[in-house]
Amino acid sequence: MNCPVCGGKATGKIGVDQYYCWDCCLEYRKTREGVQIYEVVEDGSLVAFDPSNQNMLL
Repeated sequence: MNCPVCGGKATGKIGVDQYYCWDCCLEYRKTREGVQIYEVVEDGSLVAFDPSNQNMLL
């Protein structure tokens, strides 16, 4: 499965319908409504991905 953000192929399954992208360091989850994307912050918790924050992907 390719990452829905960067299109990278370096993704891995980490839970039921949960994946992690090693290229852009985002976690995402497939749901009935679509895909939910999260940033993993310093303490390991998940925060909803804000696409307007492009500094994270640099």
